[in-house]
Amino acid sequence: MRVNQLKFGAALSYLGLAINILVGLIYTPWMINSIGREDYGLYTLALSVISLFVFDFGIGQAVTRFIAKYLAEGNLQKANNCLGLVYKLYFYIDIFLFIILVSFYFFIPQIYQELTPEEIEKFKIIYIAVSFFSVISFPFIPVNGVLTANEKFIQLKLCDLANKLFMVVAMSVCLFLGYGLYALVLVHVFSGLATIVLKLLFIKRDTNTKVNFGYYNGTEFKEILGFSGWVTVKSFSERMIFTLSPTVLGMVSGSVEIALFGIASTIEGYVYSFAGALNGLFLPRVSKIAAKNNEDVLTLMIKVGRLLFFIVGLVIVGFVSIGREFIEVWLGDGYTPVYIASVLIILPSMIYVPQEIGCSYIAVQNKIKHQALVYLFMGVCNIVLGYFFAEKWGCLGLCCSIFIAYNIRNIGLDWIFKHKLRLNTRLFFQNVFIKMGVPFIISFALCYSCHYIPLDGWVGFVTKGCLVTVIYFTIMWKIALDSYERNLIIEPVNKIIGFCKITKPHHR
Repeated sequence: MRVNQLKFGAALSYLGLAINILVGLIYTPWMINSIGREDYGLYTLALSVISLFVFDFGIGQAVTRFIAKYLAEGNLQKANNCLGLVYKLYFYIDIFLFIILVSFYFFIPQIYQELTPEEIEKFKIIYIAVSFFSVISFPFIPVNGVLTANEKFIQLKLCDLANKLFMVVAMSVCLFLGYGLYALVLVHVFSGLATIVLKLLFIKRDTNTKVNFGYYNGTEFKEILGFSGWVTVKSFSERMIFTLSPTVLGMVSGSVEIALFGIASTIEGYVYSFAGALNGLFLPRVSKIAAKNNEDVLTLMIKVGRLLFFIVGLVIVGFVSIGREFIEVWLGDGYTPVYIASVLIILPSMIYVPQEIGCSYIAVQNKIKHQALVYLFMGVCNIVLGYFFAEKWGCLGLCCSIFIAYNIRNIGLDWIFKHKLRLNTRLFFQNVFIKMGVPFIISFALCYSCHYIPLDGWVGFVTKGCLVTVIYFTIMWKIALDSYERNLIIEPVNKIIGFCKITKPHHR
């Protein structure tokens, strides 16, 4: 049963990712054309402001960790007591959050001085709606941790998938009927509330969890806070990149620049999700070898790093080569800055994504404090530089600051790998970036030449995309990958082909 939960949970997760990317590619231009760039910018701004304040403060991970531990020990009462403590903590934070959101409302005109008076009034209305949802939903953040700790992965992923599908269907209906910004925000609110109710029903039906609201233990309370403290710092610092950036633009640029940034950050999210889809699969293995010597971790880091470099390299070479055409056929004219902005914020992924095993090792070795400090410095640099850059160059300036901040993060993480985890980073860089770098540069040069093929529209983009893929795969396959890595790619493909042959209907 546990294996089925993992398998089907993973399958639903990847299905949700595929639907999210596909729907985003189709839905985003439709939404922008229907409500306009300015309203799309306000929509992006409202969601980003709420995301800045509303996150689980690292307590969600604490819920999963402690409850899973107690359930493994067969101590259900202790798990219920722990949840009682967590819900008390969330209730206190929710009161504080309510005060912050109410206070923020009265300073909206002073903060977003580049918005017009009409845009300010619109933003206030959607801010109230989204703030209401945030205050109501915040105490229920631990439900994800409860389902995960009870290994109810199918139920959790079904809820997330249902949320995505409901939002797409409901927003599509709203756009067909000609409704505008306010209707889309209300769909977001009602969809979120319905998902919470669905998760609570699954918890009641499929688990023995019963929260003990009357329980309190000071020592245990401090232990939960201690575990989640540095995770909170890291999570908040990450929000200083994409979540706080629209607010910076709202202070010095305007709603159109926010809309352009929202599109660029959406593309970056797709790139990272696609390139990083394999990362979570290796965390259990990293945990198992953590007690052994660092050479085992480094070996795994190199093997996985080379595969991730191969994957993220295809995405980045493809986007840099024909991303301008993609933006034009996807969104139409007038969005050229989105291409440059997107390139700036996805390029650092070339260094970061292949090192994900090292990031997992940081968590396993409980060096999260050092990682949190690196992320905090990254976030502060982005806000300081972003304010001055965005004032001069708008969305492009802000993306320049993100590019710098991301590379600061990469340098900081490499320092942790070398000095705190004692990993041989020179050997890693030599085997991943140097050995694969020459064929990558050759493939990039040839792929970029596809940009000059005189074909336009979707036909031109698809044709160039196929050429880029063939060129990249051919060069990297022949020169960069070794036999072991080629086999890792061929084996699952052969299994899929074999499965298709087995399931193919036979005709007499």
